[in-house]
Amino acid sequence: MSVYLLDEEEIWFPPSHEYEFDLVAVGGTLTPERVLKAYSVGIFPWYNEPDLPEWFCPVERCVFYPAAFTPSKSLQQAARKQKWTYTTDKCFREVIKQCSVNGREGNTWILPDIISCYVKLHELGYAHSVEVWRGAELVGGLYGLAIGNIFCGESMFSKESNASKFAFWKLAEIAHSLRYGLIDAQLENTHLMSMGASLIGRQEYLELLEESMKDNGLKGRWLDVK
Repeated sequence: MSVYLLDEEEIWFPPSHEYEFDLVAVGGTLTPERVLKAYSVGIFPWYNEPDLPEWFCPVERCVFYPAAFTPSKSLQQAARKQKWTYTTDKCFREVIKQCSVNGREGNTWILPDIISCYVKLHELGYAHSVEVWRGAELVGGLYGLAIGNIFCGESMFSKESNASKFAFWKLAEIAHSLRYGLIDAQLENTHLMSMGASLIGRQEYLELLEESMKDNGLKGRWLDVK
């Protein structure tokens, strides 16, 4: 198994033809520049150990096509009943913090370094959040990063049943309206598959990513581009 040890200073990732498994590299510092470089070649960071970032490019990628997403009848009913509203990029830092403590099982990887890095990426106009409100209370949301014309979802949280699914529904609408061709959900799980996700092979994803990178995409807060 070939897994590369990254240099602390040089921003570099192995070429895709050398990937064997999901994990392709470890180490390096978590900086906005390194994370943007990673996403541009289909790689994203994860933490299994607090002091050692790991870098993944899954053999099978979990994705959604925004134009094809349809909310379930039960989700539509829940949204009407709860009278949820949504905003975008209103409180990014709070959303990522909530994802770290109220997200789905396994979100212990959202460590302070992740929060700090993605807040900086938000300030640079690359990372975005969708917030779900019931009245003045934040009850759900998600965050991720846009690269080319792909939106890479990172994590979501719910304080009320289905609130994170409502956030995703709004994300799909926004992504479609802003001409994002793909929502990259990264790794398969039962929650995502129940929402209509598809699996594609790594090479297919990398080809779609390469094509998407020809489009500079939208940069800046979604508050300004909605």
